[in-house]
Amino acid sequence: MGNHQKLLHFFRQDPACSPRSFSSSSISDDDGHSCSSYATTDGDASPTTSRYASSTPPTPKSPWAHFPGLATATDPAATGLVASLVKEDGHVYSLAATGDVLYTGTDSRNVRVWRDNRELAGSFRTASGLVKAIVVAADGRIFTGHQDGKVRVWRADDAASPAAHRQVGSLPKLADYLRSAVNPAGYVQTERKGRKRAVWLRHSDAVSSLSLDEGAGLLYSASWDRTFKVWRVSDSKCLESVRAHDDAVNTVAAAGFDGVVFTGSADGTVKVWRRQVSAKSGGATKHVLEKVLREGESAVTAIAVSPEDRVVYVGSSDGLVTYWYWVDGEARYGGVLKGHKMAVMCLAVAGNVIVSGSADRTLCVWRRDGAEHVSLAVLAGHTGPVKCVAVDEEEPAGSRGDRRFVVYSGSLDGSVKVWRLSDADAPATEQAHAAPPQPLPVWRGQPAAPAAYAGAWAAYQAPEMKRVAAA
Repeated sequence: MGNHQKLLHFFRQDPACSPRSFSSSSISDDDGHSCSSYATTDGDASPTTSRYASSTPPTPKSPWAHFPGLATATDPAATGLVASLVKEDGHVYSLAATGDVLYTGTDSRNVRVWRDNRELAGSFRTASGLVKAIVVAADGRIFTGHQDGKVRVWRADDAASPAAHRQVGSLPKLADYLRSAVNPAGYVQTERKGRKRAVWLRHSDAVSSLSLDEGAGLLYSASWDRTFKVWRVSDSKCLESVRAHDDAVNTVAAAGFDGVVFTGSADGTVKVWRRQVSAKSGGATKHVLEKVLREGESAVTAIAVSPEDRVVYVGSSDGLVTYWYWVDGEARYGGVLKGHKMAVMCLAVAGNVIVSGSADRTLCVWRRDGAEHVSLAVLAGHTGPVKCVAVDEEEPAGSRGDRRFVVYSGSLDGSVKVWRLSDADAPATEQAHAAPPQPLPVWRGQPAAPAAYAGAWAAYQAPEMKRVAAA
């Protein structure tokens, strides 16, 4: 995947650049797209989380800046921290990397687009709703999930050179929404205060997670309104809305095999849904509850699936990552990965490598060896909870024979960090489910954090966070 070398090159910041600030201004209406000046903050109306100040002193030029003490690695074979970049326009809630392009979403409603060491003019924003989830389809469309309950659809004007993006739609489509709004049967009861009834087509609370099933041509959106919805990518039609849990749905993951979808909730459960397609109804779907995979006191905050090996990983607010193997159409319990002191907030899988990000400000990395998991590293350097993570494998380089991976992590400290690691960095005898007190190696950055961040994360010391992933 040679494009990752290009993306890593982009993180080698021009030393002439320094942070800049943005000011609020008027924005376009609901489904519009505006490229006007940027707001610096946008409170996240989480049911259980408070808002954190993120202001920093205004300085000119680029919104990306290196923290002192976190120099960019120049050796392409180096492992550990490659780059540490700080965004000045909000906490980083979501990111997605595709080829040599990086998308990052924040609570300032912006989705910024980066390539070749610079921000592209294609960065875009929406009228309302912080960007809580980003997924990129194979055809180049970008889907973003927002605090206001909408899923928005974007496309680069030129896929080969994404210098500009434009909004090409939203889910649901306006025409479909209006048809349901004038029909009394198109309304459902909601749990949201002040809005007891809502049109079933649109989420009545924040969209917390998105997942694409490219093979089936479906997009899944999960929400704090306790439902997940199924969208047909080809025509943006909502095929189904499923009341899935008794509390906020924090995560949804299409398995990519057997028509299976996993949902995780603040109610402590993981549910397995199987997709059924009706030939008589023009391809309409119906998702049937097949099994409750997990029940517990701790909230389920993240789910990641390895479709090749059919392994399902579940992160929870007790700091654990539990995994199951999917064998002969059934889930078989595998074990628990222990490495975090606080809630797991995000998970990502690539090949046989698993990465988890946590409210304890670290990332834990494991390698799957058959039925066992080996602890590879603890990545430390963020000054706030790690909210989103992506991992991908690089093209083989050299003759060492090990596999090399790039990890991108976004945090509520406002930074994006890039890490490079090898799957041979830990001894094969070190088993992660019997994790040692201090996993090796520990790669640390020592950021000179701005004073504005000094006490921003005290609230995350609480022992139990029921909806931390939805924050």
